[in-house]
Amino acid sequence: MAELLFWPALLAYGEAAVAYFGEARRPGTAGRLATWGVRIGWLVQTALLALQAARSDGFPWSTWAGSLNLFVWLVVGAYLIWGCQARYRLLGLTVLPLAAVLLALAHAGGGTDVHGSSPYSNLFLVLRVGLVLVAFPGFTLAAALSALYLWQERRLKRRETSILRVRAPGLARLDELAAQTILVALPALTLGIAVGIARLRERGGGLDALMVVTLLTWLVYGCYLVLRYSRGLRGRRAAYVVLLGFLLVAVARLALPVTHFS
Repeated sequence: MAELLFWPALLAYGEAAVAYFGEARRPGTAGRLATWGVRIGWLVQTALLALQAARSDGFPWSTWAGSLNLFVWLVVGAYLIWGCQARYRLLGLTVLPLAAVLLALAHAGGGTDVHGSSPYSNLFLVLRVGLVLVAFPGFTLAAALSALYLWQERRLKRRETSILRVRAPGLARLDELAAQTILVALPALTLGIAVGIARLRERGGGLDALMVVTLLTWLVYGCYLVLRYSRGLRGRRAAYVVLLGFLLVAVARLALPVTHFS
């Protein structure tokens, strides 16, 4: 049953990724096909996650591959908040190819399989990793918005004629949406860090690799928000800070399997 849900989801994400490239070259039908591909893929993946949750005795995504499966679902779900609008379709160029590749990796690692039991049942661990996984898709979407900002700014400076053909949000709107996304994601990361610290005090252990990288990520995005709302950090510099934070998010995703799923 899980296989019957995985392949349609992967094919839908793959179709959307290809269609978004077509939309960038010739806007119109390709963009609409891409949007429906994302919607269908996300709904099918939702059914897959629901099946895993229903048939698991513990935390269903207790492996690195399982957490990657959940991460993809959260990223695409966050993208759908704006991605269904024609003006934000180009954002799919940065989100959907990544989603398709990561979902394929999750499947290769067994993350889309249905497991009857899970060793990952400690409440502190579930809360900590769950909150971190909720925050990271927000940072990923903010990075995609910032990348689109830099690309759009470059096209404007070059005065490319295609910029009038391809619909895209204004630079100020992209900048503001990236900040709003981080403003939502950072509290979830803060709670995840708080849960992790509480667990460390309970067990008397030291900081692991995930906690160190997560703290650095929190520091970068925290400084970004402080500088934005107190010093007026905007534009290209703000976009570079967001992308720097995303590099730490990527490192944290690599550290997660080592520290929690080994």
